[in-house]
Amino acid sequence: MHAIKVRVARKWREADRVLGFELVDPDGAALPPFTAGAHVDVHLPGGLVRQYSLCNDWRDSSRYVIGVLLQEGGGSRAMHALEEGGLVTIGAPRNHFQLDTGARRSLLVAGGIGITPLLSMAECLNILDREFALHYCVRSAAAAAFAGRLREAPFAGRAHLHADDGPASQRLDLPALFAGAGADTHLYVCGPAGFIAMVAEAARAHGIAPERVHVEHFANGGVLADGAAFEVRLAGSGRTVAVPAGQSVVDCLAGHGVEIAVSCRQGVCGSCLTTVLAGEPDHRDCYLTDAERALGDRFLPCCSRSKTPLLVLDL
Repeated sequence: MHAIKVRVARKWREADRVLGFELVDPDGAALPPFTAGAHVDVHLPGGLVRQYSLCNDWRDSSRYVIGVLLQEGGGSRAMHALEEGGLVTIGAPRNHFQLDTGARRSLLVAGGIGITPLLSMAECLNILDREFALHYCVRSAAAAAFAGRLREAPFAGRAHLHADDGPASQRLDLPALFAGAGADTHLYVCGPAGFIAMVAEAARAHGIAPERVHVEHFANGGVLADGAAFEVRLAGSGRTVAVPAGQSVVDCLAGHGVEIAVSCRQGVCGSCLTTVLAGEPDHRDCYLTDAERALGDRFLPCCSRSKTPLLVLDL
């Protein structure tokens, strides 16, 4: 993966437990272009790699802007520890959350820090003069990252903030939202897994087809909490390796000298996607669609396991 060295040009407090970062080329050169919904891999001390959505105007190649919520675990803490003016390595932008700019109408629904990719989407849809609405759900008004930017945006009238600590009248009413959406509406939702599931289910219940429901997970925790041991066979060499409970296929194979390119280690980015030649994967990722999972011919070894005693991999 192409590595890019960037400088932290600015670091600021965006909301409770959320810092904003502006990343630029150290020499002032243009950064690689990106599209609305894209993210970059940030390489942090200790070998950590984390994905953060780009939330600035996609037409501005002079900088990347990201927002980072402080959570348990090393990734966000390492990001928050970065110094303004310091250097950090990132990957080129990638987009697994593509915006359909030709849709008749789009609904953007964010939970918490899930607002970041939707900011760029909203700006894109506004510039293209498309019909859309943005709904942003937070636990408290103080936790609403980029709320000031939304208030000042040219599309402010189409951006709605829903805070749990606010009046009941301003809380998001999903049945009402989707009742008038229309079957041809495209939905984009990002946030915690439970939030995504709730919104997506409400959309489907109101007739929005699954292929029009687009989701972006920013975390996939607890994927190795259970699951029995199994074996993987490497088709290229015929070698068989035992994968114990509680250890990922990626880490197990690395311990046996077999390296698989991996990035997020959470089943989110798709970097380690591997072909399965035999056996039934136990999918625990947030990357593959239900249709892709049903095929059973690929899985993400950073988090997924096996429902059968043996998986044969194209390695």
